[in-house]
Amino acid sequence: MNFARDVVDAQPAQRLALVELARDGHRREWSFGEVSAASRGFAGHLLARGAGRGDVVMTVVGNRPEWVLTMLACFRIGAVALPCNEQLRARDLRRRLAAAAPAVVVCDERNLAELEAAAPSCEVVVVPDESLWLDPPAPRGSHVAAELGPRDPCLITFTSGTSGDPKGVVHGQRYLAGQRLQAEHWLGARSGELVWCTAASGWSKSARNVFVAPWLRGAAALLHDARFDPHERLELLARERVNVLCMAPTEYRVIAKRATLGPLPALRSLVAAGEALNPEVLRAWREATGIEIRDGYGQTETGQLTGMPAGVPARAGSMGRPLPGIALSVQSGELVLSDPASDPTFFAGWLGGEPAPEQVPWRTGDRVHADEDGYLYFEGRADDVIISAGYRIGPFEVESALVSHPAVAEAAVVAAPDDERGTIVRAVVVLRDGYAPAAALARELQDHVKAQTAPYKYPRVVEFATELPKTASGKVRRALLRERAVTGRR
Repeated sequence: MNFARDVVDAQPAQRLALVELARDGHRREWSFGEVSAASRGFAGHLLARGAGRGDVVMTVVGNRPEWVLTMLACFRIGAVALPCNEQLRARDLRRRLAAAAPAVVVCDERNLAELEAAAPSCEVVVVPDESLWLDPPAPRGSHVAAELGPRDPCLITFTSGTSGDPKGVVHGQRYLAGQRLQAEHWLGARSGELVWCTAASGWSKSARNVFVAPWLRGAAALLHDARFDPHERLELLARERVNVLCMAPTEYRVIAKRATLGPLPALRSLVAAGEALNPEVLRAWREATGIEIRDGYGQTETGQLTGMPAGVPARAGSMGRPLPGIALSVQSGELVLSDPASDPTFFAGWLGGEPAPEQVPWRTGDRVHADEDGYLYFEGRADDVIISAGYRIGPFEVESALVSHPAVAEAAVVAAPDDERGTIVRAVVVLRDGYAPAAALARELQDHVKAQTAPYKYPRVVEFATELPKTASGKVRRALLRERAVTGRR
């Protein structure tokens, strides 16, 4: 198998592949023929610099064509791509350089200072530089797509670090072909459509849904190389006539709270993954656009495992059902991949050589429950569940109650130690514009939660913050919030 040859080169040359929206306002459309030719040129440059089959090529590039072309060049020659997020600092990059020992680093000019501070020992290719595909060298074999096996490494992604230090996860070539499952049954893009997955380069969702899954379906991908702005996001959706939108739950929440939602006639499908979606956010988007946000679930190690199916009414708060053929079960409240071999995107091993556990169940560490029809509902990480005075309390339902209050933009709930109850519910709340922290507002929020869900779940401590601590991928760092609750630090 070879993704570059079997998917990209096989597309009609004139079919639209990429829509590039740069930070300076530049817009360009790329055909599959142009992407194919440019990736072959890039492949020649990588080979000329000593990066061949099995060698790691690290990228520190934003959502711009150079990142896609580098990834595709790696897939073409059998090199192993290690995309890194732009928000990583020199310390983070230094760890990845030491762990992966790349042969080449491709870095854009705005991230070069941080990379240089990490002191890479290999060659650094700086982009943008059109000569990398317009004037390629021609080392032996540069235009021949490597014949690759399903377990040959193709991609390294690092976990987000929500529950510990980030770990390097190695995926085989089957990961790319295996995206057909979620691309068909969850993302749902169609040939000729435009798909916008807003995930920043460097995270697992970007590696599978920014361009891989759309191209498997014959759809084009939108690349927007700018920071998130809720008002601009809506304007671009309308202007570019996006058909399928894949965003993080945080982005859906912020747009619903801070921008004016309205009809988007070209939009056909909305999907989300990464964290659970609050019912209030689902309702706001449904009422404004007439489209249900279909939630899904996956991990860096497993790829996508569940999804709310297309064509059926979405169930509020549900992350859908297992994708066809994937053997998932709920054991003692934990979601378990009973047979890793049933998952076509299950990882090959950890960076450093430890193989993936193929013959034993994979325990996700996430607590869920299922309804009578098999739809799954996320409750929280196993270590996030709060046990207070004997009651088990999932943080997500308390957070959902809090964000349904008009004053609340975001909320995170963790356990705090208590002499009488063992632990109590502690809420950290970010207010919307126009609201100010006050004891009276804290009591109002407590009463609001009591009215929305079982009273024993209400937060006995409400603290206000200007922002929640998050990983670079946008996930709330609950471990840090729990540590602060124990130490009393804010």
